[in-house]
Amino acid sequence: MLDLFNHALRLHADPSRVVVRPFHIAWQSNGKGPSRSERLVREVLDMAPSEARRQLEIVLKDFEARHWQTRRVFMTRYDEIEAQLKLDGGDIGDEKRQLIGAYFCHEYSYAAAALMNPSAVEHHDQSGMPDGSLRIVMSLRAVGEGHISSVAFREGIITQDNELKLAPEPPFATAADTHGDEEHMPEGPVTVNRHRDSTLSGTVIFPITKAQSNGLEDLRLVKFTHDDGSTEWLGTYTAYNGSTIQSEMMRTRDFRAFDLVPMTGAAARNKGMALFPRKVGDHYMMIGRQDGENLFLIKSDRITHWDEGELLLTPEFPWEFVQIGNCGPPIELDEGWLLLTHGVGAMRKYSIGAVLLDKNDPSKVIGRTREPLLAAANQDREGYVPNVVYSCGALRHRDTIFLPYGVADSSVAFAFVPIKAVLAQM
Repeated sequence: MLDLFNHALRLHADPSRVVVRPFHIAWQSNGKGPSRSERLVREVLDMAPSEARRQLEIVLKDFEARHWQTRRVFMTRYDEIEAQLKLDGGDIGDEKRQLIGAYFCHEYSYAAAALMNPSAVEHHDQSGMPDGSLRIVMSLRAVGEGHISSVAFREGIITQDNELKLAPEPPFATAADTHGDEEHMPEGPVTVNRHRDSTLSGTVIFPITKAQSNGLEDLRLVKFTHDDGSTEWLGTYTAYNGSTIQSEMMRTRDFRAFDLVPMTGAAARNKGMALFPRKVGDHYMMIGRQDGENLFLIKSDRITHWDEGELLLTPEFPWEFVQIGNCGPPIELDEGWLLLTHGVGAMRKYSIGAVLLDKNDPSKVIGRTREPLLAAANQDREGYVPNVVYSCGALRHRDTIFLPYGVADSSVAFAFVPIKAVLAQM
């Protein structure tokens, strides 16, 4: 294996990281008559002012120190309920408004079970960066209560000496949310918004729609350059509802508003799709695995519609005999497209390798590493799912590849890989 520089930093699951999330009570009800939301609001409105004050004091004693701007969050949530139920809020005092908001919120430990499968991209704001340094955004798959996956973010800087400096996590995290119908779970495309006062490192995107209800899994972020030169940050991920999956795309230009868009076409029923960072020729292109074993090159005229592709790579070496897949979007080099891959070998041991594809015709494989760059071993073996190393996206920084990777579906580690050394292995 290649002699990599593995950074000492390691990120782990943390049950103390909690957010206040909207509690969509009515989504759980199929009854007739007044909705559960309407009944709950009426219970609070019928309270004596002194009782409402006492109940609010109990809530604030329990939760105000654990969350950021708790009263404002409750008031914001009340405003959403008022708009949905068309309440006349003129005679409702602040204490009852806050209490109603509290009933429609809940606390959620979003990374209690696992933190894994990161991807990294260039940050949209590079202001103030010294020469040779790069500000980055990482997405992380956070797994919490009910083994439901969400998307967390972490900002950081890579220095000219390949030092990784992560921005400190704020003491409080906030959930991005959509403003919609309180009585029905959304379906189809939705837009979620980061709270106006929250940092990106303190923002979590949770499942919103029915198709996503059991998880947003393995976001593969890429900075995409359109034909007109404009840039957009796109990420493919797997939406899981507990029984079926579908591939969806996250789209954002500012990491404040995020469009979550279901993709269409035969290939979108599969997991692990990775988008090229620009069109190649006249087509958008993806790397995907359509049969659970091999890698395919998929072309499309529409960025959210993907039909079946052409076979690109099959398992060739012992460390990938069981299956191969991508480890994120291809990275453009002068020499071609560098595609990091994962392979599964004996005893379901995961390894990470690389392939070089022709820059003008990515269906042509120029080179391939015979041995893995990185494999599950020693400290990278133990965890929730042992013997797994897995990445959803690396990035180029000067003459190295910055590779964040998940370890045993339990934690996140970081490596710096010299590009020349990777190409020399092919």
